[in-house]
Amino acid sequence: MSIIGILGTGRMAVRLARLFTGVGHTVVLGSRTPERAVRIARALGDPRLQPGTYADALAAPVVLPAMFLRDGMLETLAPLRRHFDGKLLIDITNPFNDRYDDFILPWDTSGAEEIQRQFPRARIVGAFKNVWWEVFDQPLFDGRPSDVFVVSDEAAAKQEFLSLVQGTPFRYIDAGRLANARFVERMTLFSAELGQRQGYFPRMNWRLLGEPWTMGQADRLKELIARD
Repeated sequence: MSIIGILGTGRMAVRLARLFTGVGHTVVLGSRTPERAVRIARALGDPRLQPGTYADALAAPVVLPAMFLRDGMLETLAPLRRHFDGKLLIDITNPFNDRYDDFILPWDTSGAEEIQRQFPRARIVGAFKNVWWEVFDQPLFDGRPSDVFVVSDEAAAKQEFLSLVQGTPFRYIDAGRLANARFVERMTLFSAELGQRQGYFPRMNWRLLGEPWTMGQADRLKELIARD
């Protein structure tokens, strides 16, 4: 079991704290106003959830900032940069604007990549970017888990993250390199629009469907369309 420091006490932070304590980890819930963290921890009543400050959360070997880029996340954390060195940093950010209808970053980057630039010595894994907060409350859809797309440039960091989340009610998909966060984050923006149109928001998620396959193994048309 590990100790995970979560910076923030919003709707994603608290739900992720419950997710990690639910599989036996200790979570330090760090807040700019420690009294808020104390109140939340007391209400949840889990001894593995410990309230504290940002500094308390940053002392953990695994850190998860649950903040918005638009609200100055990078600027807030910059003075604390050395505390991220060598640590697994779980990035859940999406660069939403304050209306949640577009991003504040251009198409050729992502929240994950911007965090990596600011904290080059952190071992960054992007995860939970595609999961809306109320999915954590009822994670199964028709009895089946939905997907969490996991990105990183470091295989060992990705494996460490997957060990941390073992036993949680999601299916974790290796989504490749950190730059693929550009696609995952945009998928999340798109799912918000689709979900609102269908009346699902914010209880919806992605699931990749498929089966083991060899291309062409059941192609009944290949001879018909073959060129002479």
